[in-house]
Amino acid sequence: MGKRILAADDERHILRLIQINLERAGYEVALAHDGREALASVNETRPDMVVLDVMMPYMDGFEVLKALKREPETRDIPVIMLTAKASDNDVFMGWTSGVDCYLTKPFNPQELVNFVHRIFESQNASDDDRRIRI
Repeated sequence: MGKRILAADDERHILRLIQINLERAGYEVALAHDGREALASVNETRPDMVVLDVMMPYMDGFEVLKALKREPETRDIPVIMLTAKASDNDVFMGWTSGVDCYLTKPFNPQELVNFVHRIFESQNASDDDRRIRI
């Protein structure tokens, strides 16, 4: 299979939707059902990308994102925030915390796949050029 993506969301039907669409696009997908599980999985498996929900038990997506960006071993892993949190403050917090893409629910699964492709294609570009702005 292709690159590995960790998807973290406490809603199982959302995780399944993400998994099916990313696997059809050729990616290997691992799943986490809460923030603590997501962070542990990243530290164990070092995925090529993380797709994070914000509202999860034990540790929210922003806490996971901050923990990833704090550590040299994980700070360069691209992160897509996929969440129902759509206020200007939430989006701003995502961007300033280091997300590569901020998508809101409800979402189009093909749009997610397109952003995943674009992020992987742009990984060799400079950091300023790499962030996708929507």
